[in-house]
Amino acid sequence: MTKAALHTDIFLEHFFHEGDSPSLLRLALNKFFCYTTVFNAIELFSLAQTQKEIQKIDDAMASLKVLGLNAKNAKSYGALYSEIGNLRNMNTLIAGLCLESKLPLITGRQKEFRNVEQLQLIPASSLRKYETAEAIMKASRKK
Repeated sequence: MTKAALHTDIFLEHFFHEGDSPSLLRLALNKFFCYTTVFNAIELFSLAQTQKEIQKIDDAMASLKVLGLNAKNAKSYGALYSEIGNLRNMNTLIAGLCLESKLPLITGRQKEFRNVEQLQLIPASSLRKYETAEAIMKASRKK
């Protein structure tokens, strides 16, 4: 199964999703073997204001693998951090984990990562546009 990492915005859309169509998180989980990073989890938990919101985040985290920071890779993270000064700190760390893990990142906020040339980005909109992970990957490589 094709693997991909999910950015914070995919979870937020899921938590506030209304209507009959599946959320972006559900679509991603149906099409990819999904990961996220500990930094995305930190962002989500920092936004939670109630125990119910914390439980929703816990439930979402249980449905995928969470990538953590590995101290042996600190050198490459440091290089990325110093090279890309205009990304928010968390996004720099998220990009680093995705690069180290060789995972594309599914996000609706591609502009936040435009300075990370090596990072393969998958637009969140492609989850609704294409039926399979293979079609999504093919379309995202053309950009």
